Amino acid sequence: MSVPAPRPRPDAAPDSSDLGRFGYGQQLRRDVGPFASFAAGFSFVSILTTVFQLFGLGFGFGGAGFFWTWPVVFAGQLLVALCFAELAARFPISGSVFQWSSRLAGTDFGWFTGWIMVIGQVLTVATAAIALQAVLPTIWSGFQVVGGPAADSSPTSATGAQNAVVLGVALLVLTTAINVIGVRLMAIITSAGVVVEIVGVVALVVALFSHAERSPAVVVTTTGAGEGNYLFLWLASSLMAAYVMVGFDSAGELSEETRAPRATTPRTILRALIVSGIGGALILVGGVIAAPSLLDGELAAGGLAHVLTARLGDVGGRLLLASVAVAVVVCTLAVQTSGSRMVYSMARERAFPFAQVLGRVSPRTGTPVGAAVLVGVGAAIALAVNWNQSAVFTALASLCIAMIYLAYLGVTLPLLVRRLRGELPGGVDEFGKPLFSLGRWGVLVNALAVVYQIVMVVNLAWPRASVYDLTDGTWWLQYSALLSIAGALVIGFFVHRRNRVRHGGPIVLGALQVRAPQQPAPVEEPA
Repeated sequence: MSVPAPRPRPDAAPDSSDLGRFGYGQQLRRDVGPFASFAAGFSFVSILTTVFQLFGLGFGFGGAGFFWTWPVVFAGQLLVALCFAELAARFPISGSVFQWSSRLAGTDFGWFTGWIMVIGQVLTVATAAIALQAVLPTIWSGFQVVGGPAADSSPTSATGAQNAVVLGVALLVLTTAINVIGVRLMAIITSAGVVVEIVGVVALVVALFSHAERSPAVVVTTTGAGEGNYLFLWLASSLMAAYVMVGFDSAGELSEETRAPRATTPRTILRALIVSGIGGALILVGGVIAAPSLLDGELAAGGLAHVLTARLGDVGGRLLLASVAVAVVVCTLAVQTSGSRMVYSMARERAFPFAQVLGRVSPRTGTPVGAAVLVGVGAAIALAVNWNQSAVFTALASLCIAMIYLAYLGVTLPLLVRRLRGELPGGVDEFGKPLFSLGRWGVLVNALAVVYQIVMVVNLAWPRASVYDLTDGTWWLQYSALLSIAGALVIGFFVHRRNRVRHGGPIVLGALQVRAPQQPAPVEEPA
């Protein structure tokens, strides 16, 4: 029996031609394959980084029952991801959130969506980088540079907060250098890091479940919860899940660097979220059932790092923490890459200050060097706030997610309007197959996604003193989310107005349109 020859993969030429139909030339290099595309979204979510970072926060509010915030947030974000998958197939362009919002609701609305997203991404880079402090000093006390190995390494202590800035800035220098060198190196490192993270997740889940102290049924109780109305405590504990499950759209940010993006990106967006959702749920249950105690306050204070060192001892715990450290590095790299593509996409439309520098792609490396450096420097400045006031950074960690949710809403809401008007285009992907579509379920899924996002934006930005003001008496910290969002919009208004005056009118995208461009001739799908 003869074996059919492998069918060819699409090369960069059809993808570049497709991009040209939107009015853009191929400047970024198409060095991202399907796994690297998945890795970009998975490493942005990075369950090892973010669950380790905020497990204690979630448990401290909601006790064992805070686990149920995870499936609720996952279901809501899956609705959003399904909408994004449709748009990624139809508009495979860098700066996805900005591009999608602009093409659905006009460039003025899209600009503000992109502006909020950039600020949220810069703050997220900083919050990801600071997670090293929760890991490295536990692995080896020599990583506690400020105050020496004997100093308090807790991120909320003075020496811990300052050391977090030192470690975080060092990491940002590394990730900025990788971003500047090229997307191929970024893709290789991200893909390798994701493999390490997945192995680490599996090992962690096995370790936790094999050292269980109690039944998984404990998650239906409120054991370990804080004092007060449990509904409000549970809603506050959902900040952990909300913080973790963002960034799955990063595959869309790399669309201009992905081979066959119309076919690849929708699948990798959904795959990144689903794999993260399953892995994160298992980690949460494992952490609760393996903790030495749910009532002594240690789980809320030390999080999963406390559980690992208590159950596996110093050697075993440190080995697993090493995989968490890798995840932190890769997460920071992925978020910075995503943010730099957003800045680049806006800058090439002359929609961002210093657009001539930020919208330029290096002909030598094929990367937007200026945009990568800007995101790295911006994150370092945000980190510096933590030097003498660690409470500020806790507020920033919650704020960045509120901004990203708000930016996501800037896409799904106009998409719903377009969908109700019957204006969502069809078409085929690079292999001649129909583009990813929700079909008759589109309106229902989209509407539920919008409702979910509105509820979560309110929940995330709600001025809880226990989240935003750890000093217990600084009013502007308590209201920092609302003040920061309002401030970002006001500053954005003047920046956008200046751009309109300077360039003589509104932004005109490469080819502003709602309908999908004519597809290139289909290429045979690989066997």
